[in-house]
Amino acid sequence: MMTIEQLNANFGIADQLKLIAGKGGLPMIQIETAKAKALISIHAGQVLSYQPAGEAEDVLFLSEKAYYQDGKAIKGGAPVCWPWFGADPEGKGRPGHGFVRNRGWNLVATEALANGDIKVTVGLDDTPETQAIWPHAFSLRQEIVIGDTLNLSLITRNTGKEKFTITQAFHTYFKVGDITRAKVLGLAGCDYLDKAGGGNAQKHQTGDVTIGAEVDRIYLNVGNTLTIDDAALNRRIQITSKNSKTAVVWNPWEKIAKDMADLEDGDYKRLLCVETTNAANDVVEVAAGGECRLVANYRVVRD
Repeated sequence: MMTIEQLNANFGIADQLKLIAGKGGLPMIQIETAKAKALISIHAGQVLSYQPAGEAEDVLFLSEKAYYQDGKAIKGGAPVCWPWFGADPEGKGRPGHGFVRNRGWNLVATEALANGDIKVTVGLDDTPETQAIWPHAFSLRQEIVIGDTLNLSLITRNTGKEKFTITQAFHTYFKVGDITRAKVLGLAGCDYLDKAGGGNAQKHQTGDVTIGAEVDRIYLNVGNTLTIDDAALNRRIQITSKNSKTAVVWNPWEKIAKDMADLEDGDYKRLLCVETTNAANDVVEVAAGGECRLVANYRVVRD
């Protein structure tokens, strides 16, 4: 592991990007440009904060009680679920949402683009430890572009000799002013799997999605543009995806939030997860030597 000084020498960009020791001593990437401010944790390869210039509020929610330590997921920002979404698909007792959101990644590259955006590439490759959890050879990269929008590309390369299948997600936590006044647009008419309370019933969405209780849904056959209408903060967040046929909407509501040690009791009022996913029946097969790319773009839209 390189020191912060070595990381800055290798990857720093004058007046725009620097490496810092974040909470828990975890190395983090701090970005500030004319377009936006952002914070990225190399642990978990995770964007923690993104605030476009001129916006009073962060686009992302980050818990004040989040864990910052090896083996723990950071509650908030845009965690990566991979190579499975949800419970262990083989029932072997492996961690929910895969094994990449609770371990250190590597900083691969940083670049100042000609248009003023900053591009950061973080990655993780298979090791004997990951092979013991999931016996496949892989190279995983996330390309993060910070500009007028936040663009995330998760690239899975199969470096082995046999095909494998994955499910995956950007489990993104968005900050909202008041969950009871927030809506998700773009899902009307879609069927969804209702996971709240441990269920799995298939239901149909009529109208916009509103939140007034625990919500844990996998929407099926979705379009590539969803919008969070955040009336309390007087903004809309547009989510555009590529290579995703499913989307998850999640809010823990009061009881589950209280039961989570890494959330404040009232945090459910201030967060809404709208996740770009390959989940449920949206399984991706990656051929030997092949790759797949999941993309999500987040933009604040004002009238």
